[in-house]
Amino acid sequence: MAPTYLMLLWHQHQPFYKDLVEDCYTMPWVRLHALKDYYGMVAELRPFPAVHVTINLVPSLLVQLEDYAQDRAREESLEVAFKPADQLSSTERERLLHYAFQVNRERLLNRLPRFRELYEKANPAAMGTRLAAALTEPQVRDLQVVSQLAWMEETWLESDPEIRALVKQGRGFSEKDKLLLRRKEIELIRAVVAEHRAAAERGQVELSTSPFYHPILPLLCDTEVARESHPGVPLPRRGFRHPEDARAQLCAARELHNQTFGRPPAGFWPSEGSLSDEVLELAAREGFRWAATDEGVLGRSLGIGFHRQPDGTAWGGNELYRPHQRETNSGPMTLFFRDHEISDLIGFVYSSMAPVEAAGWLIDRIRRAGRSTGNRPAVVSVILDGENAWEFYPGNGRPFLRAFYGLLARDPEIRAVTASEALELCEPGRLSRLVPGSWINANFDVWIGAEEDNRAWDLLSHARDFWAAQAANPAVDPEKKRLAEQELWIAEGSDWCWWYGPEHSTANDEEFDRLYRKHLSNIYRLLGASPPDELAVPLKRPRGAAVNVEPSAKIEAVVDGMVTSYFEWLGAGVYSAALASGSMHGPAPPLDVVYYGHSDSALYLRADLDRVFLRSHPDFEIRLSLEGSSRVRIQANVRHAELRALGLWKDDAAVTQESLGDSLEIALGSILELRAGYGLLGVGPDDSVRVQVAVWESAIPVQVVPQEGWLSVRLQTESVNW
Repeated sequence: MAPTYLMLLWHQHQPFYKDLVEDCYTMPWVRLHALKDYYGMVAELRPFPAVHVTINLVPSLLVQLEDYAQDRAREESLEVAFKPADQLSSTERERLLHYAFQVNRERLLNRLPRFRELYEKANPAAMGTRLAAALTEPQVRDLQVVSQLAWMEETWLESDPEIRALVKQGRGFSEKDKLLLRRKEIELIRAVVAEHRAAAERGQVELSTSPFYHPILPLLCDTEVARESHPGVPLPRRGFRHPEDARAQLCAARELHNQTFGRPPAGFWPSEGSLSDEVLELAAREGFRWAATDEGVLGRSLGIGFHRQPDGTAWGGNELYRPHQRETNSGPMTLFFRDHEISDLIGFVYSSMAPVEAAGWLIDRIRRAGRSTGNRPAVVSVILDGENAWEFYPGNGRPFLRAFYGLLARDPEIRAVTASEALELCEPGRLSRLVPGSWINANFDVWIGAEEDNRAWDLLSHARDFWAAQAANPAVDPEKKRLAEQELWIAEGSDWCWWYGPEHSTANDEEFDRLYRKHLSNIYRLLGASPPDELAVPLKRPRGAAVNVEPSAKIEAVVDGMVTSYFEWLGAGVYSAALASGSMHGPAPPLDVVYYGHSDSALYLRADLDRVFLRSHPDFEIRLSLEGSSRVRIQANVRHAELRALGLWKDDAAVTQESLGDSLEIALGSILELRAGYGLLGVGPDDSVRVQVAVWESAIPVQVVPQEGWLSVRLQTESVNW
């Protein structure tokens, strides 16, 4: 077999949270991820010298890390976490609580019993701001400490004796303990860049960069490019065309990287994998040799698709699993194209598996992917965030990474190499054109096209024009002009429009929105003008959580897999999942909504599947779990939206459809419908049944409704009317 080279790239990035005018940080996520992720992601490689990887460090992240490492960062959340508990005002207590419980409850909150105890005792969701007054001073002090320890790097929790002593102590912390913890935080953050530099110097890690403040470079060059990858997409009223800004952000990134690590970067991960031919020309002119994006961009550029076969190989793998070279007027640029499926498995799926098992699955997937090229060497590019996924893994992902790196180091077929090493080992293909796009759907729809996104671009365009006019005025203070330009570059970053539009939402939507408008306002303020009134108006609309409307009447539905009439499900309960949230972008959920209800003798369930999902995913399973006095699990295997096979279990024992008679009906067409008799469930009127619907693909769960567990359906004797 020809060798398989794994080009693994971890991308480290956080938004720029610093207000340059106020000289303060509005949110704590750079500091907290520095405690939890950045050091360990490179330090975990030390025991495996044969494993070479690429780590991408965004310059604006490095700038923020330096602020924290030098202990000069002003951040309200940091101040309230370490201020003496008896000196906290009620407002500061509320601020402490606002961020303390914004944490993965299963993995991070539960790692410290006192943290979990305070959460359960306080019940912040129910008590809201009343919680701040309800906590005693010792409880506040304990919360200050455990809310920081929960984010501490796993290796430090295991190996540092002073941190280990705090964890063992568990509760009853003193102000002296807080001073120790604060010192340890600075120590850990200072180790981040030093550890990366050491890994690069020993040749195990290649360090790459991104444009300085993480902008979507093709859109900076010309927002009209969005229509090339998505014809007809609505665009802002004011076109944004500033390739000079794109080039300046690349140039500044290269300069800071050289200053920090003593050598210029050979390559870069363009923000969100966003590339176009114009961007490649700019990058080649600045001296970059390679860049990377997603397989979807390659597929559209070549006019082909990449389809995974049952044996794990990919149709089209001869093109996908090698770099490609694109000629520009300033020289060639070599491009890597990430295996979207394998990268997403790490980001969204393997966290739910045992670490050693998940590592084995990952090695097997890489090995099989590499075999797609036959006798030609393969370069499998796996690229994803190096921070956001790990809080969903046991042990912050460290057991998984250690198992994976250990298997990788011993595998006879796979060799882990850096991006520049891969360029020397594999002959690249040739691209005659590059269709512009990003790693998400090979277009730019996350950042432009929605009403909120387009309004953000219009405000940016107006501020850019104002800055250009004032920058030409020799009477303007050069330092204020420089700061205003930095604020402009910050506002050009991708992170603001990540949260605008319908795709993503967070508990900090208002703060992100306010900070974006603050950066734009600072441009006007620094240059002696009053910001436009528009910047006082929020762009982000409030986002709702999951909605559950309980049944209002009994129903008798026809189980035929179709909406037979509008009235058959009238009165049913309706569960609609929450809108997408979080820093990670996954595939669109396949289930839109679940209806549920009952008659005098049976439970009814209906699941509406996303039409795009039905068209693009020919093989998946729907697993329906019903739990009454006995447990019935119903599993339907579906291909091409037709009911193909039905596996049934009752009390974990397999049964046949024939043995159930008419007590169970199930049909799938444009929707999935189910009727289960009370006798099958072992329940009667006024009992309750718990319901869960899950969609599985390739033996992996992709969505569970409800996400928080089960829907409880009470089988009311009388008609209900809430």
